[in-house]
Amino acid sequence: MAPDRSRTIESLDTGLRLMQLFLTHDTLTVSEAAGLLSVGRSTAHRVLSTLEGRGFAIRDFSGRGYSAGPELMRLGRPAGFDAAVRERLGAVLEDALLRTGETVQSVALMGDRIIVTDGRASPHPVRVMPDVGGTRPAHATSGGKMLLSRLTTEQVCALYPEEELAAVTPDTVTSRSALLAELEGVRSRGYALSRGESVRGMHAVAVAPAGPSRRDRLALVASAPADRGDEAALVRRAGELLLSAALLDRD
Repeated sequence: MAPDRSRTIESLDTGLRLMQLFLTHDTLTVSEAAGLLSVGRSTAHRVLSTLEGRGFAIRDFSGRGYSAGPELMRLGRPAGFDAAVRERLGAVLEDALLRTGETVQSVALMGDRIIVTDGRASPHPVRVMPDVGGTRPAHATSGGKMLLSRLTTEQVCALYPEEELAAVTPDTVTSRSALLAELEGVRSRGYALSRGESVRGMHAVAVAPAGPSRRDRLALVASAPADRGDEAALVRRAGELLLSAALLDRD
């Protein structure tokens, strides 16, 4: 549905459009911002000054241009990379590793992808290795589906505007309708599964620790080779991950 332009606050819209420019421009001068936004230089200058005052933009070394400020960078950073959060999650991951015996990772949602924020490797000789900093399509992973299930249907559809989804492996869910149906199941049972959907031969289960806001939401994932990841094993690990996740509530 197209937005109702009659209800748009023009100055706010200009500020938001200017912040979006920092996605594709490392620095912007007032003249460049004015040209890209089709507004006057005085308007661009006022908007940039306002963003600077709130920490969403900073002057570059030359003094002529502006770059993304710390507040804008903080908004774009997914949960789980903050030092304090990593310290709290460390004990949870260690506990989950002991309970499951399999590789465990924490993941955050970043648009329509998940990013691994931390992990611990299984002691088994044949194992899944943690991929800290790595990203995968959310719809193909247990952690991604767990985090997508915490969104509304409208939010999921905004992330996936097309019905067809990319196939990562032959087992990946490839339609938005099927994904939405699966997310309903995730919400009802409290855990998400991926059986070879992201990596062939790897089965994973994910749960979500309770978080006070979307910004704090992470998923805990236990991954194993398929021969150690049958249905019973995955369900059992879901319960073990939930016990480990409960440690966060004691802080």
